[in-house]
Amino acid sequence: MNTNIYQFRSNVTAHDPNNIREIVSSSGFFSEEEIEIAAELAEEFLQKGIESGYYFVFAELEGKTVGYSCFGPIPATKFSFDLYWIAVHNSERGKGLGKLLMEKSEDAISKLGGNRIYIETSGREQYIPTQQFYFKCNCIKEAELKDFYAPGDSKIIFVKELE
Repeated sequence: MNTNIYQFRSNVTAHDPNNIREIVSSSGFFSEEEIEIAAELAEEFLQKGIESGYYFVFAELEGKTVGYSCFGPIPATKFSFDLYWIAVHNSERGKGLGKLLMEKSEDAISKLGGNRIYIETSGREQYIPTQQFYFKCNCIKEAELKDFYAPGDSKIIFVKELE
């Protein structure tokens, strides 16, 4: 796995809301509403800058954005951050890019003063690979809220403590 082929950036460009839509859509997991929410976070950052409370890491391959993460401090906490999104375009899955994005996000969160990352995902069967990804990134399953999203669809909360 040659992970040196990716370039990373944290600046948000006017093209990123559409890049995010394409990346998130490629998974086939998310509804149109969820896809729009993902893009709206970048749009809000473009309008408000860091006042939005959102930070990003984008991964590019040959000038094309192929993955990203979005995270931010949790209001009223001292050192806790939410990882709102981490997504890799379907064409790049299984190549280690998700792990690289997680590492870059952890580094950025540490530099921002964070030491705990909270991550929410679905308990549906199609999300088992997502859950396994978080376990491989040394996250701990902290809680499961039954029927949170819908009957039979739990919210699973992972936490990662940074050193």
